[in-house]
Amino acid sequence: MQRIDNTHAFALYDVAGTRRLENATLSEKPEGQLLQQAGLAVAKLASALAPHASKIWIACGPGNNGSDGLEAAKLLQTWGKTTIVTAHDRTFETSSDQRARDAGVAWAQTPPSDHDLCIDAMLGIGQDCRPLAGRLAVWANAMTLGTPLVLAIDNPTGLDPNTGHLPGMGVAADHTLCLLTLKPGLFTGHGRDMAGQVWLDDLGINSQTCPNWPGLSPAAVLSRRPEPLARRHATHKGSFGDVGIIGGSTGMTGAALLAASAALHAGAGRVFVGLLGDATLQLDVAQPELMFRAPETFDLAKMTIVCGCGGGPAIANWLPKLLALSQRLVIDADGMNALSTDRTCRLAVRQRFSHNQLTVLTPHPLEAARFLGASVEHVQADRLAAARAISDECRCTVVLKGSGTITTSPLAQTQINPTGNSRLASAGTGDVLAGMIGAGLAAGLGAQEAASRAVYRHGQVADAWPERESLTAGRLSQFGLIQD
Repeated sequence: MQRIDNTHAFALYDVAGTRRLENATLSEKPEGQLLQQAGLAVAKLASALAPHASKIWIACGPGNNGSDGLEAAKLLQTWGKTTIVTAHDRTFETSSDQRARDAGVAWAQTPPSDHDLCIDAMLGIGQDCRPLAGRLAVWANAMTLGTPLVLAIDNPTGLDPNTGHLPGMGVAADHTLCLLTLKPGLFTGHGRDMAGQVWLDDLGINSQTCPNWPGLSPAAVLSRRPEPLARRHATHKGSFGDVGIIGGSTGMTGAALLAASAALHAGAGRVFVGLLGDATLQLDVAQPELMFRAPETFDLAKMTIVCGCGGGPAIANWLPKLLALSQRLVIDADGMNALSTDRTCRLAVRQRFSHNQLTVLTPHPLEAARFLGASVEHVQADRLAAARAISDECRCTVVLKGSGTITTSPLAQTQINPTGNSRLASAGTGDVLAGMIGAGLAAGLGAQEAASRAVYRHGQVADAWPERESLTAGRLSQFGLIQD
């Protein structure tokens, strides 16, 4: 059994992939044996998490998730616990039901009023994406509001295991034990809030080494902490590239300065700022390293360009030229909005792929929705699909920001980022991320690597930030070195 953290990369399998792996596993070992292994894993983790629990409520659903719960109930009862099962829609007795009854497990129609631990074995990966109703909804509410500790088996009830979408209420677990595989929905959307600490027991089938069964491949990968990138002694400022920031229209100069500061502190050799509109700033006294130039003077073919941060409508006039000439380009904020309404520019983004020009798009959910002609709710209901749709159309790297930020590229494995928290939900943090990605591209990283490193570090700073101190975008921009 393994506690999932952000120091290792983990393969994430959707429900279809998990089912294929499960079926292949059943060809090698009988179903009853697999269920008993699962029950043992649940019981062992429950005992470790709550060693002094005397009364345990296990809510069991109709399928194998419920059977896993019953196998755990049998063991916990024999280990001296008082175990009470509420069962929903188990219309026929299985061997798991019988073993639990034979062990002395008690059945009840309603949850016990007092218990020390609750195990959610209601639906697991058998969710149907509809809001919970009836007894399942009542039990989910009781778990969330009235239990000191909740352990979910495979997936918290109510949460879509593929997408992290929560169509209604659901179980807010303190811990989730994944069996056989890790599911992507636990790490993006509402998943991080609902799953708590995630654990994996692969039941002896190492899904992390990609078994050789046909058609079995991860839906995504949970990003790991990147290895440090060495900076050689015999280098100079030109070794780490030039970043040019084009944005900061009238009233939004701060966005461009945040991106520039982030690029500077993330290791770029030189950072140039080209402000749009009426801005006439020539010096940032707090950061005199930034060089202000008219954007018309930028050598677009040699610089890494970060555009759109505070760019307003003016950035639309720049996009065709940037798309044609820039070899390394990050399009953020108003740049994304301009792409949403300009089919010619969207085609130009796609054509950059065949010319080996690197492009990273960094939409938040609303910008992604505008680009796709959809609603924010549609994007958030399947964040993986939304990011891939934009990447497939534009043939470039896409960073869909949010809880469990998605980074995906045409020729690379989709990644879900495990770092970050609500401290990043403030103005300007997206501009900081764009600048950090720009610094990575300028240093010679590929688009996917530059983006995933920046996303990881961006969230890592927020995770390490002192609880009693506010994290502003300005302060965040000074801690973005992605090469260490």
